Amino acid sequence: MSQNNSRASSESRREIILQAAAELFFEQGYAATSIDAIIERVGGSKRNIYSEFGNKEGLFNALVSGCTEKMTLALTLPETLGKDLRDTLMLLAYRMLHFYMSPMMLGIYRTTLMEAHRFPEWSQTFYDNGPKQAIDLFARVLGDAADRGELRGIDCQLAAGHFIGMLKDNQYYQVVLGLRPPLTEAESRRQVQSIVDIFLHGVLVDKS
Repeated sequence: MSQNNSRASSESRREIILQAAAELFFEQGYAATSIDAIIERVGGSKRNIYSEFGNKEGLFNALVSGCTEKMTLALTLPETLGKDLRDTLMLLAYRMLHFYMSPMMLGIYRTTLMEAHRFPEWSQTFYDNGPKQAIDLFARVLGDAADRGELRGIDCQLAAGHFIGMLKDNQYYQVVLGLRPPLTEAESRRQVQSIVDIFLHGVLVDKS
């Protein structure tokens, strides 16, 4: 096996372990999830997991780091930036919602909430690399649109927070609480379209 193939295999194995850990953290909670349970799901040995991640806390930290990288990719500004605000919001919102509904993100979010009192640094890391990044990006998008004269005078940072809050709505919390499965692609697209339309145009009839 070549060095490149070996590295790819190692990275694939690491991703499989992290995915299984995220699912178990979501299903059982951090405290109830053991390294043995992760091994039972993915195979392998304790030695391999301890060698790769150190311990269960190290495994969760690796999950957060991996999630941060995926968040950064999801928040990459699209080519439509500066051309059409609605299209830009639609694309970014769909990426964000898809990301929020991923098993890894759901597992990290639920675990962070449950363990915030024991590991407050996890909460800060999660917020700084997740919601804060997202709000800052959407604020930039809105600010650029305001500079082009497309928006009335608003607090773009505050409005961006409202927009992210609309994405993490009642359906999202039903998923987090295990009351329903993650949204399908069709449901996600319908959700995003409704959010963007209401955010940009409100719900009242324009009688002007």
